[in-house]
Amino acid sequence: MDIADIIEAIRENRVRITGHADEEAEDDHLAFDEIYFSVLRGEIIEVYLTDKPYPSCLVYGQTFSGDPVHSVWAYNEQNRWAVLITVYRPDPNLWVNWRERREEQ
Repeated sequence: MDIADIIEAIRENRVRITGHADEEAEDDHLAFDEIYFSVLRGEIIEVYLTDKPYPSCLVYGQTFSGDPVHSVWAYNEQNRWAVLITVYRPDPNLWVNWRERREEQ
């Protein structure tokens, strides 16, 4: 999985947003422009190759004001569409530097 494919899909308006992602974005007061911005300058921090119907990944990025954002994206290589599965503001108690999950205590 390559973030460049997701970025290209965003730039070319080939994005599907799940109902879950829409609800989570609203709950965390995240605009889709901010979410897309976070991906454009973001990085893949986890890959889920066995996800169905398409492999997915967790992207870490930042909002316009520098706040951390995590978004989960799937990518359909056949039609080159990206799917925003979920998005959230990560909990600092669960993440180290927003990129690594903390060990469970």
